[in-house]
Amino acid sequence: MNNLQDKALKDRALKVVPNGMFGHLSVKMQSPRTPQYYKRAKGAYLWDYDDNCYIDYMCAFGPNLFGYAHEEIDAAYIEQLRKVDTATGPSARMIELAEAYADQVSHCDWTMFCKNGTDATTMALMTARAYRGKRKILLATGAYHGATKWCTPMPEGTLPEDRAHHIYYEYNNPNSLRTAAEEAGDDLAGIFATPFKHEVIYPQQLPNAAYAHLARKLCDEKDAMLILDDVRAGFRLDRDCSWESIGVRPDLSSWGKTLANGHALSCLMGSDRAKEAAGKIFVTGSFWSGAAAMAAGLKTLEIIKTTDYIERTVSLGNRLRDGLAQVAKDTGVPMDQTGPAQMPLIMINDEDGNRNLSACMAFCDALLDHGVFFHPFHNMFITPAMSEDDIDRTIEACHEVAKLLPSMSLPEIAF
Repeated sequence: MNNLQDKALKDRALKVVPNGMFGHLSVKMQSPRTPQYYKRAKGAYLWDYDDNCYIDYMCAFGPNLFGYAHEEIDAAYIEQLRKVDTATGPSARMIELAEAYADQVSHCDWTMFCKNGTDATTMALMTARAYRGKRKILLATGAYHGATKWCTPMPEGTLPEDRAHHIYYEYNNPNSLRTAAEEAGDDLAGIFATPFKHEVIYPQQLPNAAYAHLARKLCDEKDAMLILDDVRAGFRLDRDCSWESIGVRPDLSSWGKTLANGHALSCLMGSDRAKEAAGKIFVTGSFWSGAAAMAAGLKTLEIIKTTDYIERTVSLGNRLRDGLAQVAKDTGVPMDQTGPAQMPLIMINDEDGNRNLSACMAFCDALLDHGVFFHPFHNMFITPAMSEDDIDRTIEACHEVAKLLPSMSLPEIAF
């Protein structure tokens, strides 16, 4: 694969952008030839500046629920853009979308809009503390809730005081959660949870009902807020909030990524129990009330309600999972697949069952030559824009690469 144009862009960026790129979109921790820049996207495909085309299993790290450049959603965005977008105040689209979410999401009585997942989780944190004036927040060890000082996984530039009132528990462990709540005592403001355990590198875990129901029970007993961080998984696992299927409703839920199919829109949803507290906090942003993204959000929700997109992504995900299981059996490469089928984490283990990051990097790097974009240690995403042929081509590519993996030169891992 030719990557001369991408290399030239990376070299230019190093002169004007710290490290050439920052945050989760930086490819410095991915396989050696991973493109950093893209000039076109459509459906399930990405084209880089060297005109290489990839079946993209990252979906922009999740935002593209229905695939890139969706005609109906983009048309709604453009139509609203021509009327009014960011103005001195919001358009009626804000009210309409808040009403639509209240109709769609069982625990939702109100919505506050923003632009990033970190905005939404931070508003949830502030609302939980404003509810009864308490301070302690329970979080699962290693869980990702955004990239600001209270939650960034890389603490450079932050202070210990930024997390002074955090207490950590082990995800899916009721005893650990109960112990953390006891430590918080009467100062418990809220419990954060993700719909399933989806940290990078580590095996994904679906929530067990005992843990989820205990989180709800503890918040009820201590008059605290249960917060579900649905930024990554929202509307990918369920057409409702992601814990609705296990019978647990949060007081607050943070959403992002999929809400407008790639257009910048996130939000905090809440129940009437949390409404007064949400009204006390001061949060704002110059672009938070942009009407075009909200119009795209309304069209996205319409498609969520009227199509079989979840069932299709699950079917495609299972097709991929079954195919890769056969690849592992045929080639002897120990492939580990965890998480929901539509949000899989696919990694390679060593003989002792530990993650082999060097092998993961080499595997993903070689897949680029076959037009397949996998991430070496982050969960990926299936979109209904993919076809059965895309999945079969991916399985075939994985088979070819897995056969050669034992003889490949593995890259050194610098992190």
